[in-house]
Amino acid sequence: MRISVKKLATAVSTSVALMAAGQAAAEIKIGIAGPMTGPVAQYGDMQFSGARMAIEQINANGGVMGEELVAVEYDDVCDPKQAVTVANSMVNDGVSFVVGHLCSSSTQPASDIYEDEGILMITPASTSPDITERGYELVFRTIGLDSMQGPVAANYIAAQNPDRVAVVHDKQQYGEGIATAVRDTLKDKGIEIAMFEGITAGAKDFSSLISKLKQADVDYVYYGGYHPELGLILRQAQQAGLDAKFMGPEGVGNKDINTIAGEAAEGLLVTLPPSFDQKAENQALVEAFKEKGEDPSGPFVLTSYTAVQLVAEGIEEAQSTDPFEVAEALRSGTFQTPIGTVEYDQKGDLKSFEFVVYEWHSDGSKTPLN
Repeated sequence: MRISVKKLATAVSTSVALMAAGQAAAEIKIGIAGPMTGPVAQYGDMQFSGARMAIEQINANGGVMGEELVAVEYDDVCDPKQAVTVANSMVNDGVSFVVGHLCSSSTQPASDIYEDEGILMITPASTSPDITERGYELVFRTIGLDSMQGPVAANYIAAQNPDRVAVVHDKQQYGEGIATAVRDTLKDKGIEIAMFEGITAGAKDFSSLISKLKQADVDYVYYGGYHPELGLILRQAQQAGLDAKFMGPEGVGNKDINTIAGEAAEGLLVTLPPSFDQKAENQALVEAFKEKGEDPSGPFVLTSYTAVQLVAEGIEEAQSTDPFEVAEALRSGTFQTPIGTVEYDQKGDLKSFEFVVYEWHSDGSKTPLN
């Protein structure tokens, strides 16, 4: 078995730390990195809620190898530069395990630092395939890929026999990546792509885009990106009389889109992870969230809970807090979690993950369609 310099250094530092601690009960730091502030902080709320609950429950059951998990939380605002700052803070704070980041554009640069510094990362939300294409040892996720989600959306659209489809994205790694996967699958199915166009994240006026959509006479619009922009596009499209069906990925499946779009959110199509909170085997966990006044139904709540659980079970399986040994345990193991059975391939991707098409309603509820 290959022993890397980083792995050896990590093992030595861990041994030194344990000797320094003597017989005192040690702590295992779990860094949680995601947006506490900024336009997509609602998704960060899901992430922090799920991770905190897992840490609380694991500690209540005796911790991990007799050691307590301690959350160390960081706000990356879903901004790539801030994510790098956060990653460096993790290094300085002695964190060995990270649940995060949330946005793919933040996860990718942060993961470069974690890999270099011997820190294991599990993202509960980043779907860009690029993150795990680099052969890193310490990068994992608890959600599927754009290359899984995009075809689910495209296949649904194609089954509706659309005449002309527009694909729009926010020019960011996540949004453009999922939009490209949808476009390519639609092309393979012989569906005409009338437009493939980017907008500027954070923009407020989409009248020019909507005019182009009307001129192109599209009947379906797929949007790759997050809910703040799509909410405005939906509202402005309705006001402009654009008669087209809109669809987007899990980045738009947030109840706050209703606040922005109002009635225009009715009928929006969204691909999301399954409603893990509805599974019978998760009901005790669901009740634990509700007792704390928290909503377990968000797409990233139980993927984040699972990320912490996997860190804990990986440590137990490896009988080590060395991130490289934990990574090996994760790749070779099979784990029963709130999101189902987890098995990893060599890249750190889930061997299987399901995305579901939902119809979104103006009251924030959703109906599964497949």
